[in-house]
Amino acid sequence: MKFEKINAEAYSGYKVNERPVAFTFRGRQYRVVEVRDRWYEGRSGSQQLDYFKVRADDHRIYILRYNNLFDAWSILLADE
Repeated sequence: MKFEKINAEAYSGYKVNERPVAFTFRGRQYRVVEVRDRWYEGRSGSQQLDYFKVRADDHRIYILRYNNLFDAWSILLADE
C-alpha cells in the first residue's frame, strides 16, 4: 500500500479529527458525502492510525488515513 499526504478538513466531536468532511488531493477539493466504513490500527494513547472508506462528491470511493501521532492525513493510492 502506498499513501500520499493530503490536506483534510475533519469534524471534531468527542475527539479531534473524528471523521473527514472534505479533502484536497492533487489540487482538487472533494467533499465527503458518506463514510462507508472505518477501522483502526494501533491503540489509544500511542500511535493510532484511523482509516476511513469514504464516498466523495465525485461519486468515487477513497480510503483516507489519519495518523494521530503526526496529525497528518493521507490517501491510499491505487498501483500506478
